[in-house]
Amino acid sequence: MWGGRFAEGPAAVMREINASIPFDKRLWRQDIAGSKAHVAMLGAQGIIAQADAETISRGLDGVSTDYAANGVTDDLALEDIHMATESKLAAAIGPVAGRLHTARSRNDQVATDFRLWVRDAIDAVDAGLAALQQALVARADEHADSVMPGFTHLQAAQPVTLGHHLMAYYEMIRRDRSRFSDARARMNECPLGAAALAGTGFSIDRTATAQALGFDRPTANSLDSVSDRDFAIDYLTSAAQTALHLSRLAEEIVLWASQPFGFVSLPDQWSTGSSIMPQKRNPDAAELVRGHSGRIIGCLTSLMITMKGLPLAYSKDMQDDKPPVFEAHDLLALSIAAMTGMVETLTFRTARMRAAAEAGFATATDLADRLVRVAGVPFREAHHITGAVVKAAEAKGVALSDLTLDELQAIDPRIDSGVQAALSVDASVAARTSLGGTAPVRVREAIAAARTALGEA
Repeated sequence: MWGGRFAEGPAAVMREINASIPFDKRLWRQDIAGSKAHVAMLGAQGIIAQADAETISRGLDGVSTDYAANGVTDDLALEDIHMATESKLAAAIGPVAGRLHTARSRNDQVATDFRLWVRDAIDAVDAGLAALQQALVARADEHADSVMPGFTHLQAAQPVTLGHHLMAYYEMIRRDRSRFSDARARMNECPLGAAALAGTGFSIDRTATAQALGFDRPTANSLDSVSDRDFAIDYLTSAAQTALHLSRLAEEIVLWASQPFGFVSLPDQWSTGSSIMPQKRNPDAAELVRGHSGRIIGCLTSLMITMKGLPLAYSKDMQDDKPPVFEAHDLLALSIAAMTGMVETLTFRTARMRAAAEAGFATATDLADRLVRVAGVPFREAHHITGAVVKAAEAKGVALSDLTLDELQAIDPRIDSGVQAALSVDASVAARTSLGGTAPVRVREAIAAARTALGEA
């Protein structure tokens, strides 16, 4: 490929460290698409003969068919997917294949291929996340009225509904999808035609190639075009944030499936057993989703560190841009699919959830709120009175709603006779009608809005 400058070939170790074909062969579809757009433009501009352009385009179709049927061979002597394709094309159509590389470099070629791949990856992730949202909404609809404890510091705080809890994850995934969408819009510019770093003297039409490949426009600066990997970092940043959200839900499933909680039962297809303890049902799928998040964050860190000190324009370090993106994408796709399956098939033990909500004095805030509303007590004073009530209930070993009115009024006579009804967990969640609150009526409104946003309404 570059033998005119060098008298000897590379050492064996150099050949191995220099070659990227073992991983960048994943770009073959994008490489064929970019080459077809480029050669069509070369023919249209009269830079090469139209007949040659058509011969090359047909030859690329043949290479594509061969790759689809047989895969891409890891030939280290050809270094990368670009040279592998050009070599296979030359074997099929002869020397005319050499005209394909007119007015381009592997620098703008790989930048284009990689953008195309990341764009496809974003579309695949978005479809997976939409399916996860649909699963969350469906289960939230089943449990819009199911009471469970809401936690802060992993301590029972206030009653909420399971539907409300699940819709919180819907909102997280909604933001994740918006981040991927923003990244896609920002990266949808075409580097093809920037050549090695300075552009080209040929009368190319960069707008034509950009449009042919579905980009919004060509990139504006040739140096930036070949040296930019912001689009890959944007993808990994969005992937890392998504993985964090999946990990939080996975951690809750792990906790909820444990015997002390007992809030959920995992079906067999998302559990494993123990080689020594026959009673075990381990939430391995959730644990692996939780573990994958660390690896995805590591992929982001890896690429950021690779890019942080590179001068313009292209450096060979940038060959290492693709493995972390490929790894993160594979892990994220697997995590999304596993989490969607778990959400769809979990058995929620709502009686256990309700019992936990009733056992933790989670309606204490409702007593304080009632003292404010009914008796006009300043909230800080009401907070103090409620603390004394909780202490009394704890000493007696009963729920707040089980204290008699006499016992309550002995603590403060301003506590009225309607307080016991207000202290039930159902009354508590029903009272939380503020926008975004846990009241079932608000949860159902949120579900309806989500269905509309997902195109289900």
